[in-house]
Amino acid sequence: MSNEQFDEQQAEAFAGRMVGILNEGALAHLVSIGHQTGLFDTLSLLPPATSGQVAEAAGLNERYVREWLNGLTVGQIVAYNPENRTYRLPPEHAAFLTRAAGADNLAVYSQHVSQLGAVESGIVNCFHNGGGVPYESFHRFHEIMAEDSYLNVVSVLAGQILPLAPGLPERLAAGIRVLDIGCGRGHALCEMARHFPNSEFVGYDLSEEAIAFAREQAAEQGLENARFAVKDVTFLDEVQAYDLITAFDAIHDQGFPGRVLGNIHTALRPDGVFLMQDIAASSHVHNNGDHLLGPFLYTISTMHCMTVSLAQGGAGLGTMWGRETAERMLAEAGFENVDRQQLPHDIFNDYYVCRPA
Repeated sequence: MSNEQFDEQQAEAFAGRMVGILNEGALAHLVSIGHQTGLFDTLSLLPPATSGQVAEAAGLNERYVREWLNGLTVGQIVAYNPENRTYRLPPEHAAFLTRAAGADNLAVYSQHVSQLGAVESGIVNCFHNGGGVPYESFHRFHEIMAEDSYLNVVSVLAGQILPLAPGLPERLAAGIRVLDIGCGRGHALCEMARHFPNSEFVGYDLSEEAIAFAREQAAEQGLENARFAVKDVTFLDEVQAYDLITAFDAIHDQGFPGRVLGNIHTALRPDGVFLMQDIAASSHVHNNGDHLLGPFLYTISTMHCMTVSLAQGGAGLGTMWGRETAERMLAEAGFENVDRQQLPHDIFNDYYVCRPA
């Protein structure tokens, strides 16, 4: 038994913090529901309204809407007037909860909390027995990531991300060959294919569902310069086949990321560019103590990114593999020239512009 003196004040403060965690964690579910149902978007356009008026405007069941509104009222997200029983969403809150907020819409990320809760029992089993929970257990993963990708990548791809590599937009306009690793539903690749019709674009992903969606999207947009295939890039064996390879938030949860980075280096032409977006954090936990999203990202790592890699018998790097590890692994893969940058709209990620030599 420890001889350390028990600090009553510290204990009471921590008990208060735990109550806060329970309340905030519960509110994350209500925020996720508000995003998925469009209730925040509806509220932001309404004057102070009763639960019935909000439900009617949103086309939803009043009883559920009322309970949801009450939860967010006591959570101080929605404002309530008891005299006329009306609710309103303050514009200062709408600025971070609605689709109109664009990249500032933090409600998008609350969906991860609900998704992770669905696999909690599997994660607990892994704590006892090792192994991992596979991708297919995360039923809304590609849907949520596509929405995330649209906010942080697709909407600023041509204007902000691609210009991080000097001369790259001009090369794309002239016509080059491009591969997107872990393309998911293909939104980023289709955006590039639409913007640069002279270039040829290929997208690889493990998920058959995601690739089917990407192919359908490309067909609907008439993008004859974009094609997609189900492929495990651990076994990518193409040599000097591409002028640009991109990986948007896709390397750290690979089963064998070192091998994938080596394959990317081999697949690039000598004057090619590898553009990698990945989590902005340190590889060392003591440097992440003041990270704005540290607890959130370590939770995502434990319950998704690390476990899906371990499910493949892989390295299990996790979300928070960090800059130091990323730069070391890029160097080991043969990328001697690496320029790490950040963009003001994206609080989650770093952008690495990598060249073979």
